[in-house]
Amino acid sequence: MSHSNYVIVNKDVLPGVFRQVLLAKELIASGEAASVTQAAKMAGISRSAYYKYKDFVFSYAPSGNSMATLKMKLKDNKGVLSAVMNEIYRAGANVLSINQSVPANAVADVSLTLYMADTGMSAEELAAKLKRLDGVKYIGIEKPAGNTPFNHFAEREKL
Repeated sequence: MSHSNYVIVNKDVLPGVFRQVLLAKELIASGEAASVTQAAKMAGISRSAYYKYKDFVFSYAPSGNSMATLKMKLKDNKGVLSAVMNEIYRAGANVLSINQSVPANAVADVSLTLYMADTGMSAEELAAKLKRLDGVKYIGIEKPAGNTPFNHFAEREKL
């Protein structure tokens, strides 16, 4: 499917059924609805309307500057990852995913994917703050390229 098949439209001008399908998808994703039947009922649409449009209607959140993946090397000391997480919390970022390797040579590789829109700072500014924490040995930043549901990590920066 070509990217040219997509347009971005303010949801306020869409027919109500599209907004209701988006709501049903959010209810399912958040676990508020246990099934499609329950989500459709909560959103005020039929199951058939949900299935008709679910693969064609997507929420859009600009991701070019809103998301970043931090690749870090942290000392294997008590509290280092906790200090990193506390600083991220204080910055107002939302952790979307976290992966940590088993430490080797007293260093663990950690990857954090963050939603940064509510922080008021760039990924580079947050990384600079984290770099000053005791036990943080390295931070690299990956930002998703483009603003479509088909993002691939393309832009890479190192601090």
